[in-house]
Amino acid sequence: RLQSLPSGNISLLCDVLVREVSDLTGYDRVMAYKFHEDEHGEVIAECRRSDLEPYIGLHYPATDIPQASRFLFMKSKVRMICDCSAHPVKIIQDKKLAQLLSLCGSTLRAPHGCHAQYMLNMGSVASLVMSVTINEDDDESGSDQKGRKLWGLVVCHHTNPRFVPFPLRYACEFLLQVFGIQLNKEVELAAQAREKHILRTQTVLCDMLLRDAPIGIFTQSPNVMDIVKCDGAALYYKNQIWVLGTTPTERQIRDISAWLLECHDGSTGLSTDSLMEAGYPGALALGDAVCGMAAIKITDKDFIFWFRSHTAKEIKWGGAKHEPANRDDGGRKLQ
Repeated sequence: RLQSLPSGNISLLCDVLVREVSDLTGYDRVMAYKFHEDEHGEVIAECRRSDLEPYIGLHYPATDIPQASRFLFMKSKVRMICDCSAHPVKIIQDKKLAQLLSLCGSTLRAPHGCHAQYMLNMGSVASLVMSVTINEDDDESGSDQKGRKLWGLVVCHHTNPRFVPFPLRYACEFLLQVFGIQLNKEVELAAQAREKHILRTQTVLCDMLLRDAPIGIFTQSPNVMDIVKCDGAALYYKNQIWVLGTTPTERQIRDISAWLLECHDGSTGLSTDSLMEAGYPGALALGDAVCGMAAIKITDKDFIFWFRSHTAKEIKWGGAKHEPANRDDGGRKLQ
């Protein structure tokens, strides 16, 4: 069924996957969980028992799944917890062994106490989690040989203790491999389509720039917002300002231009996820409407700007409050 689906629809692919896994395993809730570029996760597909609260569309901060856990998901593709409230059995190790035993590959490995509490807080007692991996981008792998990266997870929750026998887990793992192949094709096709669209748009805009002043790429179609995924764009040219979409005020744009000339005069531009983190003094006054920015210098004193709004304003968060500054240090405990 996965292989027979029409191309060009990752959402449909994920919907079919969660239904298939739900039919196979019988869990109360099955979710497809995708990692974004900043490593936070989003539930993009869900199959659940009708009386359960929906989680689809919820975003969870990157620290909900620490780097250590992500590393384990790359090594061991399936992780089952039959009963998170079960009393863990300690490992008795021969004192002659120089190093502690690694239980990374053990199905019987007890969950960490904080993860067990996290599950109970969600009303879940048992879980089955399977990793979804795809090929790394060429620029990420840094070599001709493509590596693998963790695209997301398929997460199954149950309100009662539940054990899934090995043959069924193996069948799920095979299903995830088929899904990963299909997903990889879709991701690559989408990337190629985006690249072609950007190249076509760039060609048109460059032609506009050669034939006209920079104003044309703001007043005609296509415009600069068709190149970059953004909420707004601005042109600061010969002491005049043109804007598209959601942008700072004219006074703020002039202030940002002055700040760039003072603090980044040696560069041809600036790209940042957060103007506050980049050190712009007036970032707080911009509010949630403007957070990230890309700017390029087109003359000694003139700029083109692209702006993005604050992520937290646009999406619904589950779990702990999302703070982009809270980077995972690899040892953070989730309470």
